[in-house]
Amino acid sequence: MRGTGQDRDAAQMRLAAIVIAVAMCGWLLVQWLGSRYGWAGEWAFLADLAAMGAFVWSLIVTWRIWRRRNA
Repeated sequence: MRGTGQDRDAAQMRLAAIVIAVAMCGWLLVQWLGSRYGWAGEWAFLADLAAMGAFVWSLIVTWRIWRRRNA
């Protein structure tokens, strides 16, 4: 039977996976829309920064879970 710590880790890993998937799809969508409708480059940089922030957050969450499991 899984403990509450493992349940919490599993939920956080699912959340990190969802954040990665949504960030990637959103970033691709904004890049495609920007090129199609001729948006200014600032919007592309804003999408890049938002995606990088989501990826960094997911990396930190994943790293913390990995450290907790190996402790």
